[in-house]
Amino acid sequence: MVCAVLIIVVLLQHGKSADIAATFGGVGSQTAFGPRGTATLLTKVTTWCAIIFMLTSITLTFNNSKKHSSSIMEGVKDSKQAPAPAPAAPPAKK
Repeated sequence: MVCAVLIIVVLLQHGKSADIAATFGGVGSQTAFGPRGTATLLTKVTTWCAIIFMLTSITLTFNNSKKHSSSIMEGVKDSKQAPAPAPAAPPAKK
């Protein structure tokens, strides 16, 4: 749910200097990334959703690593595996 909310909140935001005039050298492009305005409600929600998303992702990763072994192939038997061939005999000396 956090991921869905984060996607929606990011898509609702306007980009910095998103005017068409900024693309062609208008007034909005005087700085590299546009002027820094005050933080709106959407930017605060985005920040908190990103923090919660990262924390839940890290928590799920640690919980999953504790429950499962380190190898996904552990305990799997291969019934089609043929016995290993015997090594070739060294050549006879003359």
